[in-house]
Amino acid sequence: MPARRSSLKPSDRKPTRLRSSKSEPPHVALLVETSFGSGRDILTGIARYVREHEPWLLFHEARSIDQELPRWLKNWKGHGIIARVLTPAMAKALRRTCIPVVDVLGVVPDAGFPLVHVDDEAIGVMAAEHLIVRGFKHFAFFGLEERNWSAARERAFIHDARRHGFETSVRRVSPRQVNDDSWEVHQRDLAEWISSLPKPVGLMVCSDHRASHVLEACRRAGVRVPDDVAVIGVDNDQPLCNICNPPLTSVWPNHALVGYEAARLLDQMMRGKKRVPARTLTPPKEIVTRQSTDTLAVQDELVAKALHIIRERVCDAIRIDEIAALVGASRSVLQRRFRAALGRTLNQELITQRVTAAQRLLIDTQLSLADIAERCGFRHQEYMGVVFKAETKQTPAQFRNQAREG
Repeated sequence: MPARRSSLKPSDRKPTRLRSSKSEPPHVALLVETSFGSGRDILTGIARYVREHEPWLLFHEARSIDQELPRWLKNWKGHGIIARVLTPAMAKALRRTCIPVVDVLGVVPDAGFPLVHVDDEAIGVMAAEHLIVRGFKHFAFFGLEERNWSAARERAFIHDARRHGFETSVRRVSPRQVNDDSWEVHQRDLAEWISSLPKPVGLMVCSDHRASHVLEACRRAGVRVPDDVAVIGVDNDQPLCNICNPPLTSVWPNHALVGYEAARLLDQMMRGKKRVPARTLTPPKEIVTRQSTDTLAVQDELVAKALHIIRERVCDAIRIDEIAALVGASRSVLQRRFRAALGRTLNQELITQRVTAAQRLLIDTQLSLADIAERCGFRHQEYMGVVFKAETKQTPAQFRNQAREG
């Protein structure tokens, strides 16, 4: 992303409106959408900065990312603005306010404001490494045209995969391509592209919102997720990730840190600091692994089928003899090939998957331990407790309490 500079001529500049008194609380407008998880996380980071420092009077209303600027902003006598600057027209209107502005989107070249944004290239590398350690040798990226953040994630993801010698494929669509009239056509084309990819393939999608479209297209194409296509998104928008089928693995970019650093930068600007960084990039936090990448890419089709059956029926208390019958092999043959491919036994895999299922229910529900044990294929609550502690070094109750505190 190029360095950002103002597009105003010196003669066009007006004096920046700063705080008139140290005792006067700053009036700050937050033009950040609440419709996406990333925007809500940015607001959370801003709120944390304000709580840790002097109070601000915040002007904010629920909005979407493409909503026009509020009318009251034209004559507003505030001290600072944090905004997701989406268009050149929006940037021009914000410059006219002569108020310090920090951009937290970065899609308008030469907007004239300092930018605080997630490190999109680091996000792309993190997603690639997540899939590489799962054994994938084919990689694909689905992104948006005309969006520099999507392009940066794509560039880093593809470069990292190719650096390891792996094959890659890319598909991009226009942000305006999907509407009510073209939804069916878009999904059909997307399903055809997914069907054409070599399997198994690790697929990164530029955002969680678009990843939900990809998972729908996988179902249309009859492609198994994560066995044939492991899908990873970006933003860790928890309601969206959890409503996906299967639940979506996502890179957590930590937009809350973007909000915090944007508030810090705006505070300096409102205090009259002239030289501030033109661009500040914040590192991603981690990958939140859910079922859409909860797999290993294995070449042995017999083992791949067994893994798929385990994931689909682990909570049915399925036995090893039943798995062997379903894949069409003897117990001994399946056991031998499973250990050769993955370095562990079928029984170990069953235990791991049941504990993972129990962890999800402990975090996402208020079910009792007895109900969770029954739903996850354990014989009874006490047995689940023994196995759970052996695997995680915590009891189920300790795990649930720690998750809630986190």
